[in-house]
Amino acid sequence: MIRNRLRFFLLLIVGPALAIGPQAGVAQTPIDLDAAPRPTASAARATGPIEIDGVLDDATWAAAPVIDEFWQQKPDAGMPSTERTEVRILFDDGYLYIGAELMDQPGYEPLIPTLQRDPNTRDGDAFGIMLDPFLDGKTVFSFFFNPGGAVRDIQSADDGRINNAAWDAAFDLRTRVHDSGWTLELAIPWSQLRFDAARDEQVWGLNLLRRIRRKNEDATWSPMDRRWQIYVSSRGGQLTGVDGLRPGRNLSVKPFLLGARPSGDLQADADSEIDAGLDLKYGITPGMTLDLTVNTDFSQVEVDQEQVNLTRFSLFFPEKREFFLENAGIFQFGDQGNRQTRSGATNRDFTLFYSRRIGLSPQGAPIPILGGGRVTGTAGPVSLGVLNMQTRSQDSFSAENFTVARVRGEPSRGLSIGGIVVNREETGGGPADNLSYGVDANLQAMNGYLLVQSYLAATQGTAADGSPIDREMAGRVSAGWRDPFWEIFTLYRTFDDDFDPGVGFVRRRGMQHGYGTIGVRPRVDWAGILQLNPYVEQHVYADLDGDLQTRLGTAGLGLDFRDGSMASFDVTDRYERVDEAFSVRGAEVPVGRYDFVEASASYTLSGARKISGRVNASGGEYFSGNRRSIGGSVLGRLGPQVLLNLSLNHNEIDLPGQVSTTADVYGAKLDLFFSTTLLTSAFVQYNEASEEMVTNLRFRWIHAPLSDLYIVLTERRDTAANTVLDRFLTAKFTKLLSF
Repeated sequence: MIRNRLRFFLLLIVGPALAIGPQAGVAQTPIDLDAAPRPTASAARATGPIEIDGVLDDATWAAAPVIDEFWQQKPDAGMPSTERTEVRILFDDGYLYIGAELMDQPGYEPLIPTLQRDPNTRDGDAFGIMLDPFLDGKTVFSFFFNPGGAVRDIQSADDGRINNAAWDAAFDLRTRVHDSGWTLELAIPWSQLRFDAARDEQVWGLNLLRRIRRKNEDATWSPMDRRWQIYVSSRGGQLTGVDGLRPGRNLSVKPFLLGARPSGDLQADADSEIDAGLDLKYGITPGMTLDLTVNTDFSQVEVDQEQVNLTRFSLFFPEKREFFLENAGIFQFGDQGNRQTRSGATNRDFTLFYSRRIGLSPQGAPIPILGGGRVTGTAGPVSLGVLNMQTRSQDSFSAENFTVARVRGEPSRGLSIGGIVVNREETGGGPADNLSYGVDANLQAMNGYLLVQSYLAATQGTAADGSPIDREMAGRVSAGWRDPFWEIFTLYRTFDDDFDPGVGFVRRRGMQHGYGTIGVRPRVDWAGILQLNPYVEQHVYADLDGDLQTRLGTAGLGLDFRDGSMASFDVTDRYERVDEAFSVRGAEVPVGRYDFVEASASYTLSGARKISGRVNASGGEYFSGNRRSIGGSVLGRLGPQVLLNLSLNHNEIDLPGQVSTTADVYGAKLDLFFSTTLLTSAFVQYNEASEEMVTNLRFRWIHAPLSDLYIVLTERRDTAANTVLDRFLTAKFTKLLSF
């Protein structure tokens, strides 16, 4: 009966959408964003000095060609932007200059949601720039600015499929809000970009973005559909005229000085610490960069977000440490995906190189890193990354060495083939080692609509007792088609029982996984709805003998609203075979076969509002019992200087013959920004399941470009015993020296 209702629901939501088809244009015919020709712009050499003050009144700006034609991605795709934008590009021997006049109607002030570094620029007005100096999609630099001067900079590779928002550049920026909109003036030193100065004629990839948040409008200079981000360089235009460049040495040194005072029950024997270290960066060639680190420290990193695990598999925590995030995209190997698309698996399911295995215990406690080095970059059609790190011994953890080597070539546009080797071994006298290696191939073709991905990986080594670990394998092949209307994807993966990458992450092994989805994304204009996304998908997990372990069949509907809000609904028919009993917050799920149905719904309020947030609810049957979950967050924007974020995640489980159990996580974060260079935050989390409260207080002063003073207090408290487990008060000073 339940399955019949589920099948009816699938037809109900998918059938009408299939009948809708792609939407016709509005009164004025829009351009075809995918078929439109790529534009070309020209930069001019500056004829005089430029003062970066947010006013484009220097005489040399008048000689620069004007870029002023922008096309909407949304809400009215293919139509001209509703407000005028003028962009000028100049250069001299030291800098690339960009000036932008972002005009608006009198009486409308641009929305400035925050002044923090690396903000979510979707929540306010913004201006974006994409630069692809090699015109190959491998070394792409993107910058997003809001009218208050906050910046988010991203380094991308593989035509935008691999992105690194931890990359930070040094530049001079001024913004100014006025009666006619706002103005941006920017100077980027050539040392912050990578390009081939040996080329007589420089032709770079370029795209520009204008976001007007009160209209939920995104418009780009090079036309591109809303499913593409501007760092997808193949959708960009071209910039010419940047000739006669001579890069500097591209050498920078960043020393740090650290003082730390530990306390608490688990740190009773720890002494206060004064330490120092050094990071060095050197541009070996226009495309290759050397990074060295000595006595590496990550004390300024924000604590992990608390999570509740309602499954029998491990949780994935993202990397937050700057050294490992920079150029991290080159080392990616495994399942890839993002929140905007359904792909069946992401790096939270499998990645062969998971940098949190270096310098962190399984519980997330720091292990001292002596130092290491990394060479990353491109040489013609080849991307290369080599990393080596050495940790010290601490408590029960032996000193270890970690080595990663990654190479990926692009024999033709859209086709990449590569390999990776990852080695982990004890250097403190123990015999344990782990070797992982693999090859992968990916193809993006047919105007970017077709995506084929594959990998084959293996692990082997020696256990702690000296016994050999046999070679175990993992593999994947997948193919998908995503155009402005259709979204179709299929995948097959398999993992041997003992596949165990020592510097990787595997959520589930000893299985075969099949996945398929079909959905559509019709663009509409119904009662404030901008786009629909009805879909069906199915996961099937079987053991290596082919016996069914898990089956998930889902029908869902996503809604994008004209004001930027979003909603989603789904119903899942689920089968689980449990061969070993497991517990969730003290409630035990016994061995058995389970067939049940669950549902979920969520609504995300537009981030343009002063009060925004998200609420989600899910529940239904849960193995032999029932589950109810509700969660959400509220973000209050008390002006651009103050953000207050409150979050709640409540879970309740009822299993037959057992006491009802709950698992709750509460969080509160207060951000106070005195300016774009003076920032403070207070982050408090309470995990009811572990009865622990975690507090993180951070003060950051950016006293010079990429140079900081941090003062951080982190505390972990046992609320049941009302005792402090760990408390660290740390002060850290860094200074970037460029040569």
